[in-house]
Amino acid sequence: MGKIATCDHFRMGDYLVLGAAGAAPFVATEVGATGATHLAAVGGVYNLNLDATNEAQILCLSMGDVLRYDIDDLIRIEFIAGITSASLTGITAVIGLGSARNDTADTVAANAWFRFQGSFAALMETDDGTTDTDDKATGQTLVTAVLRRFAIDFSVETQTVSPPGTSKKGKANVHFYMDDANGYLKRVGQAQLFDMNAYTSGLQFLAQIQKASGTTLGTLHIKDVKVEHKLVA
Repeated sequence: MGKIATCDHFRMGDYLVLGAAGAAPFVATEVGATGATHLAAVGGVYNLNLDATNEAQILCLSMGDVLRYDIDDLIRIEFIAGITSASLTGITAVIGLGSARNDTADTVAANAWFRFQGSFAALMETDDGTTDTDDKATGQTLVTAVLRRFAIDFSVETQTVSPPGTSKKGKANVHFYMDDANGYLKRVGQAQLFDMNAYTSGLQFLAQIQKASGTTLGTLHIKDVKVEHKLVA
């Protein structure tokens, strides 16, 4: 039997309810946050809300560590997301694909995601357990409360990359995209090779925002999520 391409399209307002409980296949995780509502779906957007309490807070939306997308069957993930905050000082956020969730994002064994570390500048990262490519600049910066389109592509045909001057394709040459001022997706990070060739297991959608302390408010917004992948016909 062969495989066909399909797309899982998650409209976040349809799949999630207010509060900490999600709706399959999503699971919301709250660590250290107390008091106000930190997880809420409003107007078709799912919000992970850090509050002003001076404490460590971690908020995550994942697929409950069910790694449903075999990296060798992944084609592309696309999502709409944004961040609202007066300042991201002391705040870290990641959104994309990962293996089993961890309170420390850098400890997630395998990942391909966008990262925001103390600022609105968008960074790119991949890790396959062997090659860890961290904190690479996209050249793009978010505006608070403005949603943007993002994509991560695992279906690149064979092409020569320099460095290392060899032919790479698929998960050995992951491409990242963000939209421009006109809403068109454009590739970012062309000068950097993102190689996940050593990873052979599954990944899940994962979005996480956190702070170690401080009173800065921060909300990670997640709208549509589309995952293109292959499955047995």
